[in-house]
Amino acid sequence: MAKGSTAAVVIELPRIDVRMLQIKLIGDSPLISHAWSDKAKKEMLDKQMKKAKTAKAAKDPWKDFCESLYWITPKPENPAQDDIDAATFGMPAVCFKSAAVDACSSVDGITKVQARGAFHVIGEMVPIIAGPPVMREDMVRVGMGTADIRYRGEFKEWAAELTVRFNANVLSAEQIVHIFNVSGFACGLGEWRPQRDGSHGMYHVHTSENER
Repeated sequence: MAKGSTAAVVIELPRIDVRMLQIKLIGDSPLISHAWSDKAKKEMLDKQMKKAKTAKAAKDPWKDFCESLYWITPKPENPAQDDIDAATFGMPAVCFKSAAVDACSSVDGITKVQARGAFHVIGEMVPIIAGPPVMREDMVRVGMGTADIRYRGEFKEWAAELTVRFNANVLSAEQIVHIFNVSGFACGLGEWRPQRDGSHGMYHVHTSENER
């Protein structure tokens, strides 16, 4: 070949075998929702912007409950019980993926690094299939062991349907379903889940065999 040749170089890329999978999760224990409230986000921003602190507002249990929920239905400015009863709520899709990836610590032959790039849960928010959430009151420890009362939404019985996009060259559909099933027992979702030393937010994958 003559010096300085500009002949094109042909590059062949291996095909990524992208497939779609529907997975239905059935809750095994109540799911506690705890979204970041507007008040908490404002306090964090004010602190980062070094704004002067103001006196803490009086606790409003109903408002705290409403703001603990991930609203899919547009959230009214001042939600009432009728709004809660008619609304659709969800959980961030990333929470489901994180639980499945972390569950790989309990699955032989699949690493977290491998799983993280092998599949994605489609959408930003996954709807929770359940009746209206109820308000729960919990004593918690914050900061230097200071006690506080938190008001959060709880779904007693729930389910969720995921659309998963995955690379079949890396993991099979059977392996994807398996790690999601393990994640419901080992990791869970929401507050006080197994991954945080609790037992809430546990689930299993729905199959024709285990739902008979």
